[in-house]
Amino acid sequence: MTRLSTAYEQALRAIGVQDRNDPLTELIAKKIIEIGQTGLKDPAAICGRAVEELGLPKG
Repeated sequence: MTRLSTAYEQALRAIGVQDRNDPLTELIAKKIIEIGQTGLKDPAAICGRAVEELGLPKG
């Protein structure tokens, strides 16, 4: 699994999204890709930053 897909899975778990058709999944994916392009390598850090920047509650 790549660092971005790992971060994506962690973010979905962190906010409690289970339905892959939830519109939030696309928003999260785009944010994780954006953060990944900054050079950040750690999936946990990417996940945390994405959730924080999107202002999503951890579930």
